[in-house]
Amino acid sequence: MRTRQSIKNIAAASLVAVVGLSVAFVGQSYAQQAATSSTANTLKVSPLRTDVTADPGETKTVKIIVTNPSNAEVSVKPIQNDFVADDKEDGSPAIILDENEYSKSNSLKRFLVPLESFNLASGETKVVEATINVPSNAEAGGYFGAIRFAPTAPDAGGQVNMSPSVASIILLRVNGQVSEKLELTDFQVLQDSKATNYLLSDQSVSMLVRFKNNSKVQLAPFGSISVQKGDKVVYNANFNNSEQKDMVLPASARRWEVPLKDIDGFGKYTVSATFTYGSANQTLEATQVFWVIPLPIIIGSLIGLAVVIGLIVLLIVRSKRQKGSIKLGK
Repeated sequence: MRTRQSIKNIAAASLVAVVGLSVAFVGQSYAQQAATSSTANTLKVSPLRTDVTADPGETKTVKIIVTNPSNAEVSVKPIQNDFVADDKEDGSPAIILDENEYSKSNSLKRFLVPLESFNLASGETKVVEATINVPSNAEAGGYFGAIRFAPTAPDAGGQVNMSPSVASIILLRVNGQVSEKLELTDFQVLQDSKATNYLLSDQSVSMLVRFKNNSKVQLAPFGSISVQKGDKVVYNANFNNSEQKDMVLPASARRWEVPLKDIDGFGKYTVSATFTYGSANQTLEATQVFWVIPLPIIIGSLIGLAVVIGLIVLLIVRSKRQKGSIKLGK
């Protein structure tokens, strides 16, 4: 019996040791994978966007800085893609990832000279020069694309691995006669991102501004938005006035949600805006009125109205009773 018990104890101890070593091995393996994924195949690019203007037949060079901040060497494959405006209308590019596919009418990829792959040591930075050859017969208007820099597996023939790529986008305008037409389709007051002109509080108020570009070139609307209560201007805000302005791509729409501040209490407010766009500084103007009627005021008004109605009903009832009493007395 003692021998059998000893054998069981030895087997149990051996099983615990094997499991412990397995857990330790697996844990070490995951730790190594995590360390590898957090240090390798990480890239940074600058600038994220470049605006270029060129004449037909002209060649332009765009410099892009690519940095490897990881502690391991990385092989990098530049990939040139066209893109279109994303359906969300927030300015995000929807990159056409198929290397053999081109944008139908605004393809920059057709003008780009292919780039060679390269290696980056840990902490190394490289200036990549992207060459744009604009054909002499190129139509005036906008062309746009992205240059992605994807980590590759050095021993896999340059195949892109699963690490995410980083991109620098290029917006090209080819000079020439081109119509510029921007339409302001929405200028609506929002509260908590819902359209309304009657607000129950003065919190979380913003303005939805949506433009549609009906031309063949990217356009950047900019301007100012003001809020007035009575004769007093209570708030002013610049719209898209940064040095590198947000663009509305050709044949697409883009929307902004602009916070409205300093809205203070009950009353009627008027939002006014003036927007400018295009090479001829065309202007668009818009006005919107909204009311702030806080919930306590509504409740108080309803209670007051109920009291007034109650008093009127009471007076009518008393009046009828008095008339009935007079008739009985006669």
